[in-house]
Amino acid sequence: MSKTQFEHLFAPLQVGPMQVPNRICETTNTINSSMIPGEVDDNFIAHHGAKARGGVGWIGSETWLLNLPFPPDSPDEVGLSVGFAAHFAAYQNPPWVEGMKKFYEEVHAAGSVAIAQLTHLSSVWAPSAVPVIGAQDYVPHEMGEEEIEWCINSYADAAAVAKEIGADGVQIHCAHETLAYSFLSPVTNRRTDRWGGGAEERTRFPIAVLERVRERIGDSLALGIRISGKEFRQGGAEHLEMREMTCHIGDSGLIDFVDIDVGHCWGAPSYVPSSYYDHAEFREVGKAARTDLDENVSVLFSGRVNDPVVAERLLKEGYCDLIGMVRAGIADADFANKAREGRLSEIRRCISCTRCIDEASEPRTFPYAPTCSINPVIGHELRWEEEFKPAATPKRVVVVGAGLAGCEAARWAAMRGHQVTLLEQGERLGGQLRIAAKAPGRDDFEDQIYFEENEMVRLGVDLRLKTHADIDAIKALSPDAVAIATGSIPRVPHDLPGIDLPHVVQGWDVMQGKVSTGDRVAVVSQEDYYETPCIAEYLASKGKQVEVFHKSLHLGYEIARYSIAMVLAHMENCGVTVHPNLVLKEIDADGLEFLSSFGEKTYRKEGFDSVVLAYGSVPVHNLYDELKTDGSIPQVYVAGSAWLPRFMAEASQHGASIGLAI
Repeated sequence: MSKTQFEHLFAPLQVGPMQVPNRICETTNTINSSMIPGEVDDNFIAHHGAKARGGVGWIGSETWLLNLPFPPDSPDEVGLSVGFAAHFAAYQNPPWVEGMKKFYEEVHAAGSVAIAQLTHLSSVWAPSAVPVIGAQDYVPHEMGEEEIEWCINSYADAAAVAKEIGADGVQIHCAHETLAYSFLSPVTNRRTDRWGGGAEERTRFPIAVLERVRERIGDSLALGIRISGKEFRQGGAEHLEMREMTCHIGDSGLIDFVDIDVGHCWGAPSYVPSSYYDHAEFREVGKAARTDLDENVSVLFSGRVNDPVVAERLLKEGYCDLIGMVRAGIADADFANKAREGRLSEIRRCISCTRCIDEASEPRTFPYAPTCSINPVIGHELRWEEEFKPAATPKRVVVVGAGLAGCEAARWAAMRGHQVTLLEQGERLGGQLRIAAKAPGRDDFEDQIYFEENEMVRLGVDLRLKTHADIDAIKALSPDAVAIATGSIPRVPHDLPGIDLPHVVQGWDVMQGKVSTGDRVAVVSQEDYYETPCIAEYLASKGKQVEVFHKSLHLGYEIARYSIAMVLAHMENCGVTVHPNLVLKEIDADGLEFLSSFGEKTYRKEGFDSVVLAYGSVPVHNLYDELKTDGSIPQVYVAGSAWLPRFMAEASQHGASIGLAI
């Protein structure tokens, strides 16, 4: 699709007093890009500013968490389970305000508009003493009139600061697990006073907030709400009830836009739907809002829209006026400009693995930085801005292995001007991505393979497929530098009786079609991420009866709150049975012997035709060791899983760093 075919996506739109230069929006996402807690630092500005410079018209950056009223001598409570319950908010901190002002100037210099989202986000205060979301067991304090009035004023106070420092619009967050949401939901609002009741009555709190904010900002800023089109929660509001509430808020005449999605931070789907869901699967909530609301109220739809072509179609077919494309900008901050210029093959499309939001809510490592599985620059924008330069002396570089780490090493080295040869023993590049893409709901992972294939061509990398690399073959190319990215192989547990029986196979081999299984399959897992559910679901999709025996409290124990419910729902829907807290002790021809993860009790399970292992993987670095011992090549690196098997993001970052260092 050429640039002329994006006639809707790049058309400007007037939203209240604000003209948005195009329809692409970075909806507010608290990815915690600042490295200085409580301030807007250069990392924050670099991360969100890159999207503005990359052509995104609407920049929502990160939410403004508001302060709360407390009884005397009550401490702050801030954390994953409780949210942000604090006496003091960032907008009251002068260095934070100065940083945000500087950021808004950066956004405006790029030609984009800046939106301030105002949020009360805690499980401490709520309209009723009901846990705010299903993932929490906090029973909140039921708010009295004085506390409600206090919170309404806090939105208005923050909005006044937003206006003062140059925001173009203000958004009141009424979705997910926010305070305004909990007033809207029939689950969490059980009040019998004027703040509770039917759908119309439950909108009184957000309308009161909007009235107070309008009094402070007047008509000089656009004002809107973020709202859910459907809760996906037991007893929660269905779409028709949410439509009624959205309409009633719109009829107040107070708002210029509605930003709509579905779900919460926990559930299936969460409001960050993974690749298990179709592109823009819940687009009908946008269509309904566009149908119901006055034409002067613009509708912004968010929900797995990662491709400009899909976005253009949604706009053309009237599903919305603006498109939320946060993850598209995380995977490729320049995607909008590339689409505008017709460079679609250069866009690195988000694969919807949800690592970005998972990492922001529950970091795997410290210090934390925003993370993307396929974009190594994210979270390290300042480093790349400083260090990425043409090579002073172009070198001959050989990369062995065309998985994520090898491809990124080759790509970045080629972009710096090196002459790069990439050797891959398989018929196609992609490494473990090609295995993962075979799992149901993971076909989008192939997009990254297409991207790397396109990049190898664009950058002139000499890609040699079906090529075996040994030390002699490498030395024959006379390289100045070599990167070994030979990946890893499935781990075989040590000292396990029966592990060599013919009905015991590896999960990777099953998914690659190297081995087959019988009808009743036991998947035995020693890993806590996505590998086991992908193997189990792949087998179930082939008609197998699958039971998973897992060492931890639940399957996918290291998958974060935003994503785990989607994984477990998939297991339920495809009929996989999961047995937690079991460690494999022995296999024989008739069954499996397990030991409790926490005690000495044993369990025997029988009747399986096949046993499939998911035990993680071990690195393959013998070629690196040989080259280091040989010592004849000046620079030798080991990359990705060949060094230490982890996840996609770690492989991408490691390979790219080597391409930067050579």
